[in-house]
Amino acid sequence: MQANIPRIDINSLSEHKDDDILISRFAEYLAIHPNLTSPHRHSFYHLLFFTEGGGMHTIDFNHFEVKPYQIYFMTPGQVHSWDFKGHVEGFVVNFSGDFFQSFLLRPEYLASFSFFNGISEDGVINLPDNIHDPVNQIFEDLILHFSQKTVFREDMIRILLLQIFITIEQSTSLNRQQNIPFKTNVLLHNFHTLIEKNFIEIRLPGEYAELLNITPNHLNALCKEHLGMQAGEVIRNRVVLEAKRLLVNLGLSVSEIAYKLNFNDNSYFTKFFKKEVGMSPEVFRKKSVKERQ
Repeated sequence: MQANIPRIDINSLSEHKDDDILISRFAEYLAIHPNLTSPHRHSFYHLLFFTEGGGMHTIDFNHFEVKPYQIYFMTPGQVHSWDFKGHVEGFVVNFSGDFFQSFLLRPEYLASFSFFNGISEDGVINLPDNIHDPVNQIFEDLILHFSQKTVFREDMIRILLLQIFITIEQSTSLNRQQNIPFKTNVLLHNFHTLIEKNFIEIRLPGEYAELLNITPNHLNALCKEHLGMQAGEVIRNRVVLEAKRLLVNLGLSVSEIAYKLNFNDNSYFTKFFKKEVGMSPEVFRKKSVKERQ
């Protein structure tokens, strides 16, 4: 088993070597890249829309049953794998973090969509019946425009992707109790971004609040209202996720993982992990290896 989960760059997947965008029918994509069924992470945004097939899709240790007219939104860094049953069809879109930057006045615009928050449960959506056909048609249009080398080709692709994002957000937001205001959504997104960059070194909510120029009480209130947990739990969840990612790789000992995650010693790491996960790191490792066999 590899010592590290492979990190896939977008230009390594595109036969045209487009650095910022790749669009394909999913069966064709899977036939070209059969190795992507095993656990891996991306350096880009990854969008999957299934129209046929079944099986299981695992994202950051959460398991989802694959169904037709189900869409997956994944952000850079998330680890996923799949185990399909029978023929699977649909569409795949990969785009870099820079793909929309030159097109949108607000660089944080993607953060306004609830499914781009990096939380796997929020990024898996079963489309309502009334938008099956419209969304499917937009993906067909994406395939068409991606295959053509016309003027404004990438801008047309951006417009179609935004149409998908807005259509899905509007349709699924009706099932949520409330819509998070854009300013609050961006603030929470920035909190997650800061955690992603600093969770090894910074573990205290107050330090993140200072970086966000808000009070610790304000940060806690926002997290509790919109995420259902305290800011400290959000930070701990990210540490736990990284610990799980490292534990599924047998090339590192538990002590080495504790060191990588900036714990003072192995016993403190074990105590922390067991409290958060309900089992020791060694038990989690054995369980994960067994599931992957």
